[in-house]
Amino acid sequence: MTTAFVHDAHPGPPVGAPGSPGAPGVPATAGGRILGVLRHDRAALFSASFIALMMLMAICAPLISALTGHGPTAFDTSAIDVDSGGLPKGSFGGISAEHPLGVEPLNGRDILARIAYGARVSFLIAASATVVTTLLGVVLGMVAGFYGGWVDQFVSRVMDFLMAFPALIFMIAILSSLPAGNRSFLLVAVISVFGWPYLARVVRGQTLTLLNRDFVEAARASGASRRALVFREILPNLRSSLIVMTTLSVPGYIGTEAGLSFLGVGVSPPTPSWGQMIASSVSWYAVDPLYFAIPGLFLFLTVLSLTVLGDRIRAATDAGEAA
Repeated sequence: MTTAFVHDAHPGPPVGAPGSPGAPGVPATAGGRILGVLRHDRAALFSASFIALMMLMAICAPLISALTGHGPTAFDTSAIDVDSGGLPKGSFGGISAEHPLGVEPLNGRDILARIAYGARVSFLIAASATVVTTLLGVVLGMVAGFYGGWVDQFVSRVMDFLMAFPALIFMIAILSSLPAGNRSFLLVAVISVFGWPYLARVVRGQTLTLLNRDFVEAARASGASRRALVFREILPNLRSSLIVMTTLSVPGYIGTEAGLSFLGVGVSPPTPSWGQMIASSVSWYAVDPLYFAIPGLFLFLTVLSLTVLGDRIRAATDAGEAA
């Protein structure tokens, strides 16, 4: 009987050795090591906490509206001083126990309720667009990289065609030509059409690289089917990149939705939107600066927190995979 031995030219530390996977305090999996890095990252923890708070506000928007007694579209003329041209009564934009963040000039709509419902709109559109973009980008990028040939050429030319367009200008042109109404679905569709090529190009490149790796060649030589190659060998190795890219896509889509609503082609009134609120407050910034500052601050902090979290996840992923 002959026994074959495989020699490792670069043996790693024994399992359980200090600093190695499986050692006390060191997670054995890459996911565990990534989470371990993030737990000690103050910027990531602060960003994740703020995002969780905003998501909770969005989910609890009806409860917030019920507690304050003001809906996002309900007028409260008693909070407006007609003699001053429609400015909120009192100081600091009409902030009071009844209106914790004040009211809008002219109509007296409660800003807190509109901020909460605006967060719901922003997160819903951004999350939906991210899901659609990720599905399109992963499927088409993997198809192009895996099959190659004319399939790769066709998908690549479609990506080049869409990426050559100035996306924001065409979004404005498309949305402005459509009738007003509930545009949430249209916003998701338009953002997704122009967003998937960027992810698909990355997935295609990584798929081409993985196809030449030894473990994929070994699986192919052992008779693995195409389905097994895709779902067992290639897709799991794209997971870290996809998590980072999707996390960084969300703040961009929130900013896109706010920008389109600011320009009047996004969410249609009276549906609350942070971009729409900023647009309405522009003419009041000199006499009611809080009305201008509050939605802008929420938008800024949300996009900043999501961007920082995505960047810290990328850094933690690099550190976790290198460990």
